[in-house]
Amino acid sequence: MAETVEPLFPRPLLAPEAARGSAFRFGASEPLTLDCGRTLAPFTIAYMAYGKLNAARSNTILVCHALSGDQFASGMHPVTSRPGWWETMVGPGKPIDTNRYFVLCPNVIGGCMGTTGPAEIDPATGKPYALDFPVVTVRDMVRAQAMLLDALGIEKVLSVTGGSMGGMQALQWVASYPERIVSAMPIATSARHTAQNIAFHEVGRRAIMADADWRGGNYLLDGVQPSQGLAVARMIGHITYLSEAALARKFGRALQDRDALSFGFGPDFQVESYLQHQGSTFVNRFDANSYLYITRAMDYFDLAAQYGGDLSAAFAGARTRFLCLSFTSDWLFPTAENRLIADAAAAAGTEVAFREIASDRGHDAFLLDEPELFAAVRAFLDSVAAERGIV
Repeated sequence: MAETVEPLFPRPLLAPEAARGSAFRFGASEPLTLDCGRTLAPFTIAYMAYGKLNAARSNTILVCHALSGDQFASGMHPVTSRPGWWETMVGPGKPIDTNRYFVLCPNVIGGCMGTTGPAEIDPATGKPYALDFPVVTVRDMVRAQAMLLDALGIEKVLSVTGGSMGGMQALQWVASYPERIVSAMPIATSARHTAQNIAFHEVGRRAIMADADWRGGNYLLDGVQPSQGLAVARMIGHITYLSEAALARKFGRALQDRDALSFGFGPDFQVESYLQHQGSTFVNRFDANSYLYITRAMDYFDLAAQYGGDLSAAFAGARTRFLCLSFTSDWLFPTAENRLIADAAAAAGTEVAFREIASDRGHDAFLLDEPELFAAVRAFLDSVAAERGIV
């Protein structure tokens, strides 16, 4: 047996044990079978739970996070000391009411906040997996989550929800485990990644791999990280989450800490400074290799392809109620992509509600204070809960 060693890199971006929330470790006898043909064992799923599971174990809402998210949907994030990524939606008295529901938010396979990913130690070598970690898919993420629910003794989920990649996971849940999902709320998402979205991800990955400190993915062994490349990847991604109207309203062409143009290449404009801040803060909480793996999982997602090219076949036999939500200014996952999901689910015979919410905030609107979004989610969950006798 190889001696286990800790990576030399100081790991503030990788959640220490005390900052991972809860975690369930699956042993060598409980492998996760992956789409790439490999298995992963042992492995750990880190998660956060909010609220209380009722006696019937029927009030679980599974919240799936997006690319840059993690298990800390609500409350204070232990690494960033900022509110959780869905603090607007999840909590006591909020649309996903933790006084009423048991909310479970797992960190995805391939992540860097306690769930097994490329920065974790490979037991076969005693070193970080790095690029020896298997390429994972959204379906793999959902398989791991299903194993977690089994381990927690939760057979059915009242609702599964998430935005962006979280919405992809919600769709995969209905397709893979229709008997376990009472309702689903995919938000600002798509049933497959478009060529444009794949292109943006590829530019971000190439920025990381072009950083001299990436070192073929083995930067942890050398005590460095590809900070510049990861920051640029984040800046590129962040632009896609916003709309032109939102950027114009927030920044316009306002200058940053100066009264005139510098005639240089520093951040003359406020929007430049904002993007640099987004990049620099991201590298303090995210692993560069995890960014490669998770963006690849999104690129590979094509739900219809799993069912012979027929998206409605993915939902055949499901009795899941759907609420599909999109935003008018979301050009990353536009309304047309979300409507395809609703149409396919309806064609499969499921009960579907679709709503396009007017917002000029772009893709990130699902994370922000959007009263119409909150009202739609609250009303839908109230209706689903009433059908199941959950008070």
